[in-house]
This record gives sequence, C-alpha cells and structure tokens, in this order.
Amino acid sequence: MDWADLGKTGFMTVYTVLLGVVSLYGLHRYALVYLYWRHRHKVPVPAGHFDELPVVTIQLPMFNERFVARRIIEKICQIDYPRDKLHIQVLDDSTDDTTEIARRTSEEMRRCGFDVEFIHRENREGFKAGALGNGMKTAKGEFISIFDADFVPKPDFLMNTIHYFTDPKVCVVQSRWDHLNREDSLLTKSQAIFLDGHFAIEHVGRNRSGRFMSFNGTGGTWRREAIDDAGGWRHDTLTEDLDLSYRAQLKGWKFIFLPDLISPAELPPDMSGFKAQQFRWTKGGAQNAIKLLPKVLLSKAPLKVKVEAFFHLTAFTVHMFMFGLVTLMFPAMYLQYLPLESGTIWRGMVDMSIFALATMSATVFYCASQGALKGNWRSALKYLPMMMALGVGLCVSNTKAILEAWFGRKSDFVRTPKYGEGKPAHAQTAYLDQREKRKRNWLPAAEFLMGLYMSGCLLCCIFDVRSAMTAPFLAIFAFGFFYVSITSFQAELATRPRRKKTHQLSTAASGQKAE
Repeated sequence: MDWADLGKTGFMTVYTVLLGVVSLYGLHRYALVYLYWRHRHKVPVPAGHFDELPVVTIQLPMFNERFVARRIIEKICQIDYPRDKLHIQVLDDSTDDTTEIARRTSEEMRRCGFDVEFIHRENREGFKAGALGNGMKTAKGEFISIFDADFVPKPDFLMNTIHYFTDPKVCVVQSRWDHLNREDSLLTKSQAIFLDGHFAIEHVGRNRSGRFMSFNGTGGTWRREAIDDAGGWRHDTLTEDLDLSYRAQLKGWKFIFLPDLISPAELPPDMSGFKAQQFRWTKGGAQNAIKLLPKVLLSKAPLKVKVEAFFHLTAFTVHMFMFGLVTLMFPAMYLQYLPLESGTIWRGMVDMSIFALATMSATVFYCASQGALKGNWRSALKYLPMMMALGVGLCVSNTKAILEAWFGRKSDFVRTPKYGEGKPAHAQTAYLDQREKRKRNWLPAAEFLMGLYMSGCLLCCIFDVRSAMTAPFLAIFAFGFFYVSITSFQAELATRPRRKKTHQLSTAASGQKAE
C-alpha cells in the first residue's frame, strides 16, 4: 500500500465514521417519535387541589428589553391569581432606558395594588442565572414562575399549573412555547417548526416515558425547595436551565410537561438574532454535556434514562459532525468512483441511502409534530428543504460554539433581541449596544466560502453523472450556507449607519464638555 492508498483509506475512514455518527443521531429521532407515539395518551393530571392557594413569585429577568419590558409586566399583572398570594419580581440588569421603563411600570402596578418588586443590578454577574439567584434572596413564594421579557402569558397560566404541585415530588411544570410572529417570514415559520418538534415530540416522549427532560428557561414554574435542593442557579454554563433541570432530576424530582398549555413568545425575526440564540444553546448544551454526562452515567438512574440523557446532552455536537460530513461528502463519493471498479457504485449508493434514511428521520419527526399540534402533518413538508438548508448553514457557527465549549473558552450570555410590536429594522438599535463591543465577525465570510465550495461540488456533479446522487443534497447545502452568510452580512451592514451616528453623537458630546 503506497501513501496515496493510505491517504485515501484514512480519508474514507473519517468520512465513514462521520456518516455513521450523523446517521445514529438521525435514527434517534425515529426513537423519539416512537416514544411520543407510545406514550402520548399518558396525560398528566394533578394529584389533588390546594385548599388554600400557595404564594407564588413570578420572576421577570430582563436585559435591555425596552420594546417589551412594559408589556410583560402588565401581562403578568393580568394573571388570574389572588393578589395577596402573588409576588412579582422585575429582575433588571439593563444598561439602557429599559431600567427607567421597568421601574416606572413597576411603580404604576404597585399603585394598582400589585406586589411588584423592582431589582436592578449594576454588574450583571452570572447573567440570567445570576439575576434569578439574586431574586431568590427576597422571593416570597413557595413556587417560582419564570418568564422572559418577550413572553405573553395567558391569564389562566398559574391556575392551570399550580395544582400539579400537590404531588410533593413534582418540581417543575413546563408549558409549551407558542409563537407570536410565526407567520412573519420563511425564517420564523421554519424556526416555529423546529421548536414545535422539540416540544411536541421530544418533551412529550421523554417526560411521559419516564426519561429526563429539560426546563426551557421560561414559561414554567419551579418548586423553590427543589431549586435549593439541586444546588441553586449556577452560571458556569450558558444554558443554566438545562443544568439545573438535570441536577434536580438526579435528586429524584419529577417534571410535568403540559403541551396544551401554551405560553406565546417571539421568535428571532432576523438571522443575527437566530444565529446568536443557536450559538448560545449549542455552546451551553456542549458545556452541560461535559459537566453532567459523567454524573448521569455514574448515577443510579435506569439504563433507559442514561441512554436518552446521552443523546439529549450530546445532541448539539451533531452540528460539528454534520459540518465534517457535508464537507467530505462529494470528495468521498468521487474517490469511490475513481478509478471505477467493481462495487464502487454500489458502495456510493449504500452511503447515500444511509444518509437519506437518516435525513428522512427529520421529515418523520417534524411532520409528526405538526400532526400532533395542528392535526395536519403535511403542513411541514413544504418547509423541510428550508429547514435542512438552515440546519446546514448554521453548522459553521455551531461548530465554533462546540469547540469553544470543549476548550473551555468563556463568552458572555448574548441575549436574543426582542422587538415587541416594532419592526426589526427600527428595533435593531436595541441590539447595537452589545454588538458594537464585539470583535469583527468572520463567520459570515466562512459560511460564504462554504457556499462557494458546495457550489463547486455541485458543478462537478453536473459534469460527472457517477456522483449525481449527491447533487440534490449539495444544492440544499449550498443554498443554506449562502442564505445564512448573506442574511448575516445584511444584518451587519444595517448596523453601520447607526454605529456612525452613535460615534458622531459621542464626539459632539465630548466637544461640548471640552468647551
């Protein structure tokens, strides 16, 4: 065997391993659909009803939420619950005029008879987890509900959740997110289906089959005793909700998920917000895999819990494996056909069949979610190419997130911008204060280069029919990389006039002081 053969063997070995790993996670999606289908009728019911309703604290963490701060405080005050049993905490870490808006609204609600506590921090230590932990010091409730600033909770939220806590082992009741701006664009429609799959299939399948699930950071209620028992809110990962969820369940606490109880919220309407959100979730997921997976595997939890926890906590790493696979797919197909020997075509067909089977799991998964929620599984079909393109297009950014988690690189908790009733083009100024402090982002350029590479591979397929089977996938991949890159560049360019204006105002102010 010469060096060329050795290199080819090594290359094909890496490709085969990547194909196997991605396919394994694809097959896991089939398992989740099976768990959902088998256990979907196990609807949770409260063990009893409180004769006297307990005190509940609702925490509203916010950071620079000028467009939605007033709305969330007012909506929380409309919740149907006795006023003497309801304590509201506005946990503000803002550095803009959100602080004044939230303080003024809190004072108005107090004059109306609501127990609203406004807490402002100057240092933002621990980010959201730090704010929640700080609020616990003065929280009056035996139970703690949490809502992010972009949520619009229903008035009956507490009355539909509180009685599940008559079971002393229940520590969390989680509602399902709904989407206020689902119909705004192709991007928001695709995001909505992504999240529908998570809630309708993953949460139902895991929770009702006795496996671990996660609190989603908002739209749910915690038993305070369970938070303390599990060690409280910690900020050593970017997804503090997943961290606390697993620590509580390892202590024996139970979760309840109610898919019919919805908590409407906003989806990121532009690529910059969506990408920042996915980066945070991916990096936080990888951090928690490193932190929690050994504890789960060494615990006394049942084998089914350990297996599902492995797939759950490591699920975000599939972005990195997918990035490697799409990069190597065409060269691998080409190497198998050159020189054209007996069996090489069949090997290529087998590889593509395996990949297609794993990819089809996404079709089954998201169609099942739309069937469960909307009663029409076909409604997801027309969005699947876009969803596949989005998933691949985000691979560069998410791979960076995973590598940062693995190598222990720290990063800030970058909030997802919320726009309320405003237009994203005007509301982007709310996000600028954070973005202006960041280094120049090289990811859109890398994504564009990947789009060019995929396009080159696609052209080669056109001129070589032997690798034509990869052409549909390569076309979707190329579109995904270009779409994510170009929309990211557009968002970046949209901020430049504002940056220039901010700089001019700052210069003028400095000049006035000098005079």
